[in-house]
Amino acid sequence: MSRIENHIILGDLEEKKEVQITVDGQVITAREGEPILSALLANGIKVQNISAKKHEPRGYFCGIGRCTNCVMTVNGDPNVRTCVALVEDGMVVETQDGLGKWEESK
Repeated sequence: MSRIENHIILGDLEEKKEVQITVDGQVITAREGEPILSALLANGIKVQNISAKKHEPRGYFCGIGRCTNCVMTVNGDPNVRTCVALVEDGMVVETQDGLGKWEESK
C-alpha cells in the first residue's frame, strides 16, 4: 500500500484499524473510516467508473463530493461518491458502468 505518512498541513497519518473490502472481486486492505477512494488509490486502483456517454474510464477529480467522477456501486447501491463515503469492513465495491443499475428489492 502506498500512503502519505506525514503531510505538511495535516500532520502524521492517524492509526486506524485495518479492514478488508472487496473491489471488483479482489480483496484489498483498507483503513476503517477512511474514504473509499483513499483505500482504492492506496491500492493502485485508479478507475472508479466507465462514463455513460463515451464509455471511457473515469476516476478521482474533485475529491469533495461535488462531481460524479468517483461514483461506484457500493453494497449494491449505484452512484455512491467514493471520495466521501467511508470504508466499512466487508463492503463490496464495484466499478460502475454508465449510470449504474438499481437492483430490485425482494
